[in-house]
Amino acid sequence: MIREFCAENTTNVREAIEAGADRIELCDRLDLGGVTPVREVIDEAVALVQGLGARVMVMVRPRGGDFAYSEPELCQMERAIGVAREAGTDGVVFGCVRNGSLDELATRRLARVADGLDMTFHMAFDEIDSSLQVGALATLAELGFSRVLSHGGPLSAPIDSCLPRLRELSEAAVGRIVVMPGGGVSWQNAECVAATVGTGEVHGTRIVRLS
Repeated sequence: MIREFCAENTTNVREAIEAGADRIELCDRLDLGGVTPVREVIDEAVALVQGLGARVMVMVRPRGGDFAYSEPELCQMERAIGVAREAGTDGVVFGCVRNGSLDELATRRLARVADGLDMTFHMAFDEIDSSLQVGALATLAELGFSRVLSHGGPLSAPIDSCLPRLRELSEAAVGRIVVMPGGGVSWQNAECVAATVGTGEVHGTRIVRLS
């Protein structure tokens, strides 16, 4: 099972990898749900994470709030993907949603820029209307995304109550794209969540036990 540790800058990254994290999602401002970190932090993280034999994914998100981005914001995200590539990261994490639907035009545009990098569609996925999510999974798989990060419902809902929906999504996605549970997944329940959902990847800020 792959345990992805969500890190604000490089805080606790070494400890997390030594505790069993296989991959790092690097971001800034977790109080906003995560935004793009600065280049200096990306460089530091790449050297640290890859030196410890793990992988690093960089959040590409210009601001907190919704996931419907303006043209200047999309240009900013394109530049951020370029920076992540230049820094030697393994992949990028982003998501575009507008009016309850996958913003396919924006997502396709950014995916082209990220071609060759590992791609995760982040928890913006949960802002997509539930009736459209299975179709969105198919589109994201076609665009080359490796995985979708999802809580399976409102983030305020306990993860246990979201497991049936996450399993439905995972079953719909099998063989095409990974559904990675997040939001309330910890080192204590990770194996149970993964087994219930039928996935091999889990995500969180407490996904491994830190001292």
